[in-house]
Amino acid sequence: MSVIDDLGILAIATRMQRLAERMRKDGLLIYKAHGIDFEPKWFPVVYTLHLKSAMSVVELANEIGYSHPSTISLLKELEKLKLIRSAKDKTDERKRLLQLTDKGKALITQMEPVWQVMIAATTQLIDTQNNLMKAMEEVEQQLEIQSFYQRAKVIMATNQAKA
Repeated sequence: MSVIDDLGILAIATRMQRLAERMRKDGLLIYKAHGIDFEPKWFPVVYTLHLKSAMSVVELANEIGYSHPSTISLLKELEKLKLIRSAKDKTDERKRLLQLTDKGKALITQMEPVWQVMIAATTQLIDTQNNLMKAMEEVEQQLEIQSFYQRAKVIMATNQAKA
């Protein structure tokens, strides 16, 4: 047990990040084992553009739930690799529309069978008494109702009122 493990609920965000990093690291190994040069961090952008075909930067950031700067950073990497391209929107020249290139589409075709393997392996991992996906959905719903920060503010105000 590490200090982080001993902290319990206080370190929940750190433990979720640690879990995500382990999954990304193994995801990278799975892609490499299949001869695919792909970083798991690119997945939300590439997959979303695969489904939606053309989106603005703002639309994409909202769709994947990332900040605008984080999304821009990923887009720069993917454009450099020629997996995506951007073009000015014909109806609004201030907007850039993003889409997969032919190289990006070919990569999707190569990755689809690998995703089936990843789905099966992940299903085995989370098939526990406290199914992780269901728990995450519940917590995300709770955060939609009231943020972590808002909950803490209410608790602090209640504690101050009692003092």
